[in-house]
Amino acid sequence: MESQPYIPGFKPADSGPLSRFLPALEDGVISAWLSHQTLTSNWLLDPFGFSPKLVLEAARSGYRVLVTANNPITRFLLEIFANPPPQTEFTAALADLGAVKKGDERLEVHLRSLYTTTCENCEKQIPASAFLWRKGADVPYAKIYECPHCKDSGERITTEEDKERAKKIAATDALHRTRLFERVVSLKDEDRVYAEEAIEHYAPRPLYALSTILNRLDGLNLSPIRRRAMTALVLLACDAGNSLWAHPAERPRPKSLSTPNQFREDNLWTVLERGVAMFAESGSTVPVEAWPRKVPETGGICIYEGRLKDLAHEVKREIPISAVIGSIPRPNQAFWTLSALWAGWLWGKDAVEPYKVALRRRRYDWAWNATATYAMFDHLNELLADGLPVFGVMTEPEAPFITSALTAAQAAGFTLESIALRTQHDPAQIIWKSRQKPKPSPINIEKIRKAMREFLSARGEPAGYLHLHTAGLIALVESNALKQTEDEFDLAMRKTQTAMEQALRESDEFEHFSTGEGVDTGMWGLSASPVKGSESLSDKVEVAIVTYLQKNPTVIFLEVEEEVNQKFTGLMTPSKGLIYAVLNSYAEKDGGSWSLRKEDVASARREELKTIFALLDDIGTRLDYKSAKDEKIYSWLENGKPVRKFYILASALVHRALEYADEQTVIVIPGGRAALAAYKQERDPSLRERLKKYHIVKYRLLRSIATLPILTRETFNEQIASDPVEKSTRQMMMF
Repeated sequence: MESQPYIPGFKPADSGPLSRFLPALEDGVISAWLSHQTLTSNWLLDPFGFSPKLVLEAARSGYRVLVTANNPITRFLLEIFANPPPQTEFTAALADLGAVKKGDERLEVHLRSLYTTTCENCEKQIPASAFLWRKGADVPYAKIYECPHCKDSGERITTEEDKERAKKIAATDALHRTRLFERVVSLKDEDRVYAEEAIEHYAPRPLYALSTILNRLDGLNLSPIRRRAMTALVLLACDAGNSLWAHPAERPRPKSLSTPNQFREDNLWTVLERGVAMFAESGSTVPVEAWPRKVPETGGICIYEGRLKDLAHEVKREIPISAVIGSIPRPNQAFWTLSALWAGWLWGKDAVEPYKVALRRRRYDWAWNATATYAMFDHLNELLADGLPVFGVMTEPEAPFITSALTAAQAAGFTLESIALRTQHDPAQIIWKSRQKPKPSPINIEKIRKAMREFLSARGEPAGYLHLHTAGLIALVESNALKQTEDEFDLAMRKTQTAMEQALRESDEFEHFSTGEGVDTGMWGLSASPVKGSESLSDKVEVAIVTYLQKNPTVIFLEVEEEVNQKFTGLMTPSKGLIYAVLNSYAEKDGGSWSLRKEDVASARREELKTIFALLDDIGTRLDYKSAKDEKIYSWLENGKPVRKFYILASALVHRALEYADEQTVIVIPGGRAALAAYKQERDPSLRERLKKYHIVKYRLLRSIATLPILTRETFNEQIASDPVEKSTRQMMMF
């Protein structure tokens, strides 16, 4: 299997409507992949329909994308992002809604009044931006506001008035709760109980507000474009109104429908106002059509409102698919259940019917996920010609998720071409190709162990379990051993996990750096000492970046990242944190550009090395030592024998220094490398342990020692222990 470079993207990945549920993808990844492909047509297929952002980027790159979208919420988001109404329509839609009467007052005034509170400082009536609740309580315990009058702001304890207002709204809760679940299912529907359970995750006030908004929206005579705008805003309120918003935000991306112990209840009218800009600024428009209508050859999106298996034969006849793209879905009971609920609220029971299974199911395990993913890949393989590429991204990767996807794809007849993995915080990027289903082989634990050993040896430093597990999976993929024909996916995945644990635990080749007992905790490295001449991944990345900076006077981060990723591919992809740590050590940032520091230009560093050797010679003479120099090792001698050695570095390649170090050695580095050296110790527990035996001294300390009027051998030893590397650490990305 050939390792492909990890494709870097840009811009924050978690902004936009419903971002806590949608795949957290960086921009630019799919367009970069497509730009390097030679495809037979400009028709792409996204069989998952899980990421509107990915599909839109492909369409804006000039491709026609056929999307199967079974979830009515992601389908609507794709349509609204592709062709958002003008901001004036959002503003007008909200004004129309606000002008509707609720009793004797405008709806806007009425909804704002639900969140009225008293400023603790000036005692004026103001709107709260949110109330804070404890799970199971009948009143909020705190509120958050910013007073427009006296500017007092922050979190404050709720007053009796706040609590009474909450109780008054709760008194009519049963009526509004019933109205809302009847928009999803009928009273006699067997799925009514599931809708009721889902609605329990809404507190009375937001439920009342949503019920009131939806009721008034039904009676509004809006143009189609304005109704789309209003529907988008109400969808935001549906998401903001549930109790899955933990406070503080301990679960920013919830997967299960579970109310946290403390949660935040936002002011829904404020949410509607904020939503105007969120949707109206979603990018240039893209043509969108519903299947079977076609989109222009210049690019667009064709949406099939259903499942891939119902479309497969039609596609094979009519559309020349040249590649498959998509974000591989991971189980998310919270989003899928809420999607069914919101679809009923926004469009009625008919919209829920094809997706009602999401209401019923409460448990989505990895075996279920593998089974569902297999069904998707199996139908996919039926409609694709052999050899067509499938580019899949997996957000929030973890060992069982990757196992699930690779097992499903191989069982369905797809060959794994490449997998690139950066960190557990970044999407994995996987390329498959369609082919005939392979004949399975039994699991060979020694092959897994060999793959893990070779991966760690090439890396030259410990790795997290996710990377080690993936290396083992690749070995199983290459031998077609992920699933036996007769095994269900649950059994196949359990066999894989057991084999991974045996490969690690039943061998003394591996060392586990962890306080926990599970194989998936901490980091894993090789027990044997590093082979002389081998280099760690972090050291090799440092060398590559510095070399690139020397050849390119001014660069931006993305250029550096692309250069490094081309050199370190697949599972060796360095983290953004490591790249930033090296750049911060060697370069200066001016706006968005990085340039090598003047003192780190090669000629300047050579001169500084000469200065350091001269300082050591001077200090050694003052301490009555003879001196000797051998390459980068400088020794102080007494009676012809070395009593202190100095390994002089202009870099932070401390692994290299350790090859020559003994108990007498002091490692000397520039002060600008101290933070990078400390960073490397943080990410490499084996290095941290080895360095405990040695002093790491900065150039500036030697300069300071050289100026001391009185210097003895004892005070020298005290001085070199006075400025540890840890003092130079700065706040950095530690992954």
